[in-house]
Amino acid sequence: MDRFQKKYIEEANDLIISLETALLLIEKDKVNQELNEEVFRIMHSLKGGSSMFGFDKISELTHHLESAYDIVRSSKISVTEELLDISFLAVDQLKLLIVENPNLNAQTIEKQSNLLHKIQNVLENLEAKHDIKNNQFIENLKSNSDRFYTFFVKFKPNADVFDNGSNPLYILDELLSENICKVFVNDSDIPEIEDFDIAKNYTSWTIIVAGKLSQTDIQNIFIFIEDESEVSITQIAEENLFKNSEFIKIIEQSVLNQEAIFNFSSQGKQEVVLKEMEVGKQLKTRINETVISSVRVDSAKLDALLNIVSEIVTNQARLNLLIEENTKNTALINITEDFNKLSRQLRDIAFDISLVPLESIIVRFKRLVRDLANEQNKQIDFLTEGIETELDKTIIEHLVAPIMHTIRNSIDHGIEPKNQRLALGKPEVGKIVLKAYHSGPNVVVQIYDDGRGIDPEVIQKKAIEKGFIPASAKLSDKEIVNLIFKAGFTTASQVTDISGRGVGMDVVKRKIDEIRGEVEIDSIVGEGTTITIKLPLTLSIIDGLLIEINQTKYILPLPDVRKIFEIEHSKIVNNFMGLVVHKDQQYPYIYLRDEFEIYTPSPQLERAIIVNYENKNVCIIVDDVLGEYQAVLKPLGYYFRKQEFISGASIFGDGTVALVLDTNKIIKLFAKKQTI
Repeated sequence: MDRFQKKYIEEANDLIISLETALLLIEKDKVNQELNEEVFRIMHSLKGGSSMFGFDKISELTHHLESAYDIVRSSKISVTEELLDISFLAVDQLKLLIVENPNLNAQTIEKQSNLLHKIQNVLENLEAKHDIKNNQFIENLKSNSDRFYTFFVKFKPNADVFDNGSNPLYILDELLSENICKVFVNDSDIPEIEDFDIAKNYTSWTIIVAGKLSQTDIQNIFIFIEDESEVSITQIAEENLFKNSEFIKIIEQSVLNQEAIFNFSSQGKQEVVLKEMEVGKQLKTRINETVISSVRVDSAKLDALLNIVSEIVTNQARLNLLIEENTKNTALINITEDFNKLSRQLRDIAFDISLVPLESIIVRFKRLVRDLANEQNKQIDFLTEGIETELDKTIIEHLVAPIMHTIRNSIDHGIEPKNQRLALGKPEVGKIVLKAYHSGPNVVVQIYDDGRGIDPEVIQKKAIEKGFIPASAKLSDKEIVNLIFKAGFTTASQVTDISGRGVGMDVVKRKIDEIRGEVEIDSIVGEGTTITIKLPLTLSIIDGLLIEINQTKYILPLPDVRKIFEIEHSKIVNNFMGLVVHKDQQYPYIYLRDEFEIYTPSPQLERAIIVNYENKNVCIIVDDVLGEYQAVLKPLGYYFRKQEFISGASIFGDGTVALVLDTNKIIKLFAKKQTI
């Protein structure tokens, strides 16, 4: 049962995210009936699955909340603020119930009780509104209270329906609970005992159902199992045909023989419509012929796949080394070339599988903005651009906390209260924009707010007060603003639930550094602030350029490289301008021998590598370039933790190690002496 519950939990978490997203959309458009229907459908799905897998508290909560939205969608009224607030509390409770089930703590049980009481109050308020504003609607309900519909339902679960923990009998039980039904079992597919498999389903059902329900209501009952079944639903009368004894007598004979469908008119006439023997061709059938376009993969299995791919790349390097020592074996060379192509394809496919769109984590940011804005009595629009941009799942996981901190700061420190914004001539509604896009080999994520901005004078004053810088320090505005990344730095005058403890932007920088990213701040006083986070696409394997300095090998990320050319060492010695010239173009340069404090004799002919840095071309000069190399990144550990310009290390086929250099951080670190 654990395997089935695990599958349900995965699907339930997806449904809860969809529910939260729909609620956030409804808040902007409370009269949108399609969104109301979506919320009702999601809760119905959660209720159906939860009772099947032992999540009774989820079933209880969704059943009560579902009743409120049923009134909203049935009466075509708009959602109230009270109902929305309760709905968001219910979302939070559902998340708790998923995690804690079946051992709920006392606090969670108390929350459940309070929430059910609040939902009951909402239901009473909605009913009161009906009485006042929708008298005609209530009258229509009363006039139709005795109206029944009769449906012909064919339900055929797939043979492997039990594999996902689904139990068709629970579906039948729900259909039978509040309706008049006649159920016919089809067991003709049951094999002989020697071929019988207890893990397979061989049974299907034909059901005549009458009740105060619509075709959509019946479809909702089957919604949790529709992907594992063939279901067809046909309305055969706008009345309760079970009141007609002749109907019961004839329908039993016909359905059991699978020869015909009977349609009784409101005058009690009966009409026999002969059909083909197959019931699937008798009805307006909706048969599942869905092509599986995607599958859910356990995260641990994906990590294992990526680890195997990394080992294949490492062993490929060993194989290439052996080929260099045995160049006479043509067949072995050809096999090795094919293996190189296949391993590269496998690597690319494995990486594509591990990429996750940024939109997968957006709903939690929208919810954060909503809750904090309401708490601070601010109106804020949260907008997104380019959230279909994909990143490695590990990077996505590490990105949540930095973005959360940044948005919290934007709401607390950035966006002004309504009266201040109006006095400044700004729109009453503040704006926070999250934008993502590709920039060369990186993904850039920007969080912008149109608030008060960051005042360098205020930052400098606080930094001096707290002893971060001496009073005599001469810093540029950008350097002053970057002081907010210092651990413990805060400009808040008092500690709140949102900020003021000095654990905000330093956490952002530390988390981004952990995933080999960079973070920068641009701010204009009175206009707003932009936090720019630059991230690598992946953390495990990169295409690298193998270089050599003093007979030691290093690796540069190949996507950063723009051009390579030879340069005489004499043009670097005593070069006071800090510039090299190539094809009439001047480039500032970093000479790594000097920066790494290597004083052995330099080769007469060295290599200049032009890389991109902040939309400018900068030259990095090394002893030699050895060629391209697929680098499997390995962490360096404790002793190298402060070497920011080293991304990691890679192991060659012969067991030697090469450090992987971060060109952006090398340039940023060593550029103070150059005109860059």
